[in-house]
Amino acid sequence: MPRILTHGLLPAALLASVAMPGAAQARTDVVPYLELNQIVIADLQGGSDEVLTYTSVAAGVDATITTRRAEVGVSARYEHRFGGGEDVPDQSALSGLLRGRANLIRDTLSIEGGAIATRVRTDGVVGANTQLTGNIGSTSQIYSGYIGPTLTTRVGDVNLNAAYRLGYTRVEDDFGIGLPGTVGLGRFDESVGHMATFSAGMQPGDLPFGWSVGGGINREDTNVLDQRFDDRYLRGDVTVPLSGTLAIVGGLGYEDVEISQRPALLDATGAPVLSSRGNLIADTSAPRLLSYNTDGLIWDVGVLWRPSRRTSLEARVGRRYGYTNYTGTFAWQPDQDTSVNIAVYDSIESFGRLLGNNLAGLSTDFDVVRNPLSGDINPCVFSTTGSGQCFNDALSAISGSNFRRRGIAGQFATSKGRTDWGVGVGYSRRTFIAPDSSIFASVDGSRDENYYANLFANRRLDASSGINGLVYLNYYDSGIDGNGLAGFGDVWNIGANAGYFRNFGRRLTATASVGVDSTDQDGIDTIISALGQVGLRYQF
Repeated sequence: MPRILTHGLLPAALLASVAMPGAAQARTDVVPYLELNQIVIADLQGGSDEVLTYTSVAAGVDATITTRRAEVGVSARYEHRFGGGEDVPDQSALSGLLRGRANLIRDTLSIEGGAIATRVRTDGVVGANTQLTGNIGSTSQIYSGYIGPTLTTRVGDVNLNAAYRLGYTRVEDDFGIGLPGTVGLGRFDESVGHMATFSAGMQPGDLPFGWSVGGGINREDTNVLDQRFDDRYLRGDVTVPLSGTLAIVGGLGYEDVEISQRPALLDATGAPVLSSRGNLIADTSAPRLLSYNTDGLIWDVGVLWRPSRRTSLEARVGRRYGYTNYTGTFAWQPDQDTSVNIAVYDSIESFGRLLGNNLAGLSTDFDVVRNPLSGDINPCVFSTTGSGQCFNDALSAISGSNFRRRGIAGQFATSKGRTDWGVGVGYSRRTFIAPDSSIFASVDGSRDENYYANLFANRRLDASSGINGLVYLNYYDSGIDGNGLAGFGDVWNIGANAGYFRNFGRRLTATASVGVDSTDQDGIDTIISALGQVGLRYQF
């Protein structure tokens, strides 16, 4: 369940986890609160010569519910900023994260879901979402969620599994956000996704090997240009033990993947026609355009090493989506308060599917950290007992195009005595997929890269007070200017903050934080800002 750490930032993590022995203890904690903050911002280089101040008022709830049949964690917050002028306008923001699971029929049928609400920069400073404080040119509100049942049962010695997931993602903005060349890549507005999987198999035992057969359907419909992703596959897998801890794994199957969309409506000059919301308008009189279409055999082979319940390593090489790919996960939990997770990934994604997969990969036992200077959920969420998640890549350079995503992400997090600390790092490379025709020709094959790192430490000084610190770095390489599109250029975002808190009784907490943030974008002067915050929180 989420442990809410308001005054610092904890690092990111991954889709792999190792289950700890034993069951979670039943508990219910629901903590509603009100918060009042005063913020001051001074640009040390570039930006405005004025010192900006504003007041914010927030209401929220942090809740943890753990029973024999359900696990739910939620952190939700609504904040209103009173800017008092054009330099810092009034603004409201909703942010939150939820993950839950409930057993409807014990050990057989369960339902789980997740949701996120957050903000991102849409002023061209791609990837600089760690510090959403001050008079940022524009921000957009993001909403995403999923829900679905999971069935797990046995018929004789055969294990049967089935699952369905319904997902929805929406971006609310008025600026046509996206990568450089937004018109070509397409603005993301909203999408609906459906994913269903099934499998039947046996563990090694009666036979000298384990086996399974299964398949799945994954479809996403995006409203802009009526874009459609359709993936269907069938495959069989075997596990051949070499020892009590080491096995050879492999699979063979068939997959059919198709991505298509309507062409954009053009005016008499050949320029795309945009709606009042800045969306490309589909030309419904024209046939659909194929962005990607492949079908045929898929396969992979690798090793699985599980020396204990706390350690798991799996690495595979194979062919899928028409190319060779490499994937792997490593998860190690030496004790109940420490976790190490590493993942190597290679898949075809969209903004909506990637954000939904990030949510699904997050453990119900997670720690939420809010930026003390802005109140927003930081892009990195972590867990010392399961799998955390880093949303940096999903929330950087949002566009309506599908893309091949390859990269690696890693997390270490620990909590010992009075000290929590950890580090999260990651790298991803996206290759965009679009129809090789008309206004989309220059988009197909365009690439970008994103690097991020977070180092966090939190120290409780005594029963009533503590300090914390964070250093963060994000580098976004657009890699798209060479394709003839007007670009925003590469963006560096580096910064740090430190804070102090003291509790006065059980309900009142005073906080104070300072920070420095640097944004360096090609073609624009570097902006370095100093930030400060003092505030009070009352918990009911």
